Amino acid sequence: MSTSLREREEKLQQILESLTKESDKGTLIIVEGRRDAETLRVLGITGEILTAKTGGKSRLDLITEIEKMASREVIVLFDFDRRGKEWTAILRQSLEKARIRVDTTFRRDLMRFAGKELKDVEGLATYMETLRKKAGKF
Repeated sequence: MSTSLREREEKLQQILESLTKESDKGTLIIVEGRRDAETLRVLGITGEILTAKTGGKSRLDLITEIEKMASREVIVLFDFDRRGKEWTAILRQSLEKARIRVDTTFRRDLMRFAGKELKDVEGLATYMETLRKKAGKF
């Protein structure tokens, strides 16, 4: 029962609670795929989640869809790999040109506290469960 594991689990739980609050306030969350969205639902997020890479959407289609939703602020929560980082930067740039505020702090904070053990949003629920077991909470 490592204290650092317990602290990490608590910090990640706080991040997820903050994400849930933002979602409940109406902030749109953008993830890569359907499984990422399903994982967020399992973790208790009930607000609007938009998938970026489903249905053959181009980046332009995605940006148009976000603009039609009249969102002035979005949370981008792409995977924690190189491609996720690249997609986040590209989408951020495009959305900011459309005067939409882009929040990437949740992605950054999840990466910071999960380290290299977590590769994608899809694995977040399983990772949290494993972390709880290791920290002695199960």
